[in-house]
Amino acid sequence: MKKTFLFLLTAVVLGCSSADDRSPNENPQTEAMYFPDNGTDVWETKDRGTLNWNEPAVQPLLNYLEQKHSRSFIILVNGRIVMEEYFNGHTATTPWYWASAGKTLTATLTGIAEQEGFLNVDDKVSDYLGTGWTSAPLAKENMITIRHLLTMTSGLDDANGDDVSPANLEYKADAGTRWAYHNVYVKLQDAVVEATGISWNDYFTAKIKTPLGITGTWLESGEDLSVYWSTTRSMARFGLLALNNGKWKDQQIINTAYFSNATTTSQNINRSYGYLWWLNGKESYHMPRTQFEFNGELLPTAPADMYMALGKNDQKIYVIPSKKMVIIRMGDAADEENWALSGFDEELWEKISAVIN
Repeated sequence: MKKTFLFLLTAVVLGCSSADDRSPNENPQTEAMYFPDNGTDVWETKDRGTLNWNEPAVQPLLNYLEQKHSRSFIILVNGRIVMEEYFNGHTATTPWYWASAGKTLTATLTGIAEQEGFLNVDDKVSDYLGTGWTSAPLAKENMITIRHLLTMTSGLDDANGDDVSPANLEYKADAGTRWAYHNVYVKLQDAVVEATGISWNDYFTAKIKTPLGITGTWLESGEDLSVYWSTTRSMARFGLLALNNGKWKDQQIINTAYFSNATTTSQNINRSYGYLWWLNGKESYHMPRTQFEFNGELLPTAPADMYMALGKNDQKIYVIPSKKMVIIRMGDAADEENWALSGFDEELWEKISAVIN
């Protein structure tokens, strides 16, 4: 079923990699997890032949990706690169925008601020931004917590566009009673800055970018939005952190309890949404710009345990714990401009499933 929805979102890790010498048909479930080192272009690879994938289905997948305006595509298994492809003039050193897939960076850094004692997700947003950060009545504004921004349940009107100035943040329903995908999440960044006393970029660099060896930068994108740009491999590094429940090598970047909450159902309205992560395999879902509840899981063609960072024009991080797998797709819109999930996801997963199953 086609699902096309209206909704929103330099430096280098080079594209060379070195093959490993693991025995054929090693079980990914028992294989040790690999993390690439920082400041190097070396990233271990894994031969598809050791995974018993369907090799004849690989070229149709690549043809489809190129036809659908992709710029890059990576599959990691246990952290090792199994596929890495670039299309349409894009290269391993070319930065591209994450769009709303970068919301998961915001959710992660918010969790780090909580674990360091700077804030609590159940605090009122107005504790950090002061009153009047919306145009809602004061009593209604004071109901909105950090958790409500993380879960898209602020109750603010999503029909007013991307502008997050106070005049445009109007009361629609009590916080926690209505799910609506809304750019107001960006106020989390302001809350973290106020709580820590550190700029967003500096705190992100210290807590996520440097420990993971990510390259890239936050760029202003109008309407008070800050969008992350990086290489595809940098996006893959963050996906690998997510696959490992917030752990990078021997360092727990974000505590497992918070990360588990971020990647499981966060409220009872849209069961397919965590803390700015999309969740597959749930019994129902909501989508942007509608209050209709759809029955069934988001992507029947994909693994049920998958969670996703999804961005405008089909920027994708797919994390599949049962397969120890991370998949990245960057590029232009596959079919038409969209704001996160689209019919492309289902079609792409039909092609991916033909390869990996």
